[in-house]
Amino acid sequence: MDSRGKKTAAAVLEEVAREVGQWLNVLFRGRRKTGHMDLEASEIMIRSAMHRVGAVGVTQLLQFPVPPAEQRTVPCFCGHTAHYQELHSKSVLTAVGPVEISRPYYLCPHCHNGRFPADVELDIENTELSPGVRRMQAAVGQETPFDHGRQQMKLLADLEVTTKSVERTAEAIGADIAQGERQEIGRAVQLDLPIILGKSVPILYVQMDGTGIPVVKKETLGRQGKTEGQPSHTREVKLGCVFTQTAWDKKGFPIRDPDSTTYTGAIETAEEFGKRLYVEAWKRGWSRAEKKVVMGDGAEWIWNLAEQHFPGAVQIVDLYHARQHLWDLARRLYPNNEAGQKAWMKLHQKRLLDKGKIEKLVAAIRSIHSTNSEVADKIRIEADYFDRNADRMCYPKFRKQRLFVGSGVIEAGCKTVIGSRLKKSGMFWTVRGANAIIALRCCHLNGRFEDYWEQRLAA
Repeated sequence: MDSRGKKTAAAVLEEVAREVGQWLNVLFRGRRKTGHMDLEASEIMIRSAMHRVGAVGVTQLLQFPVPPAEQRTVPCFCGHTAHYQELHSKSVLTAVGPVEISRPYYLCPHCHNGRFPADVELDIENTELSPGVRRMQAAVGQETPFDHGRQQMKLLADLEVTTKSVERTAEAIGADIAQGERQEIGRAVQLDLPIILGKSVPILYVQMDGTGIPVVKKETLGRQGKTEGQPSHTREVKLGCVFTQTAWDKKGFPIRDPDSTTYTGAIETAEEFGKRLYVEAWKRGWSRAEKKVVMGDGAEWIWNLAEQHFPGAVQIVDLYHARQHLWDLARRLYPNNEAGQKAWMKLHQKRLLDKGKIEKLVAAIRSIHSTNSEVADKIRIEADYFDRNADRMCYPKFRKQRLFVGSGVIEAGCKTVIGSRLKKSGMFWTVRGANAIIALRCCHLNGRFEDYWEQRLAA
């Protein structure tokens, strides 16, 4: 023991060695008696022992000496000088368990604020979690509900953390990533994005869509729900993806390049999202793409963004969304008549929509008359939809160019990026918290989390 009653490194190591020896004796006796050994118990015990030994080593590394006389002042944020006072101890949870750090404390006599320069150097300022532990919490927090992440930390790393700790850390790192994205977007607005060098990209796709997530009540105040007179219970996440295509199969169908899809998204206005998606496309080589394609459903905001941020790109309405519009109309025209619906769809989808004969399709829809006002409104709305998007529904032309005509990538992204993490039963998000996790999740799925962490450590 030292003078403060704490165990020395040698004492801890001796205690660990004694415990390991006792455990091994028990295991060997059990094996001789039964002929079997509990391997799981053995490896868990040895891991725990190694963690304790590692914690001793890390603790020794974190014992800072009293600074020499010439280093007993440091600059203070107020512009004056902070002076060394004494060594202060602090407990920190690391990847090998709890450790104790002892480091110099400085106090500014002018503003009376204290400083721990070592905490800044070690990236543990205002936290009792090491960078390694926070990195683990961010990884599990973007992937799974926070309490499940806590359980994973215990099972996989033998680290005891709270659910709230996983939540706060994941959201804090996600918020930091989101802040970096906002800075990139700001540079894009100022036309100050770096030129991305590299080989030309044969075909580059941008797809976008929206999906609702459940939020806390305060985030929907004054917002109209889908049902008239009912408040909203969700907020829309706008999600975009960028991917490339360089090949097609023997039948001429396009093949998405493996691992080429990256995502970006947030709960924000269409105007803000447009800038966000433009930055992602730029990073992926938009300026070097030989052919550029923007895909989505028929939502007006999507094509407004396409015109503003991706001028000159080929615009394609997802064929399956277009078919869904026809099915919705068929069900209105032939309620409770499946045979009638299918016959009508065969005529209008197979002969007109799929063959890109949109003018004829619009004329056919407009020729339908109904005395039911709701059905008449539906006929008008759908006719306008197809008329408005006619140039984006030239499917035979697009197929001849070996382009995708379906936006399945972004639809799958809405499920895997957003749905599987933010739409589980019992979840209700704040906009801030959701955007932080979305930023963290996209960063992780895009394979950029390592780059972010290296930049963070270098800052």
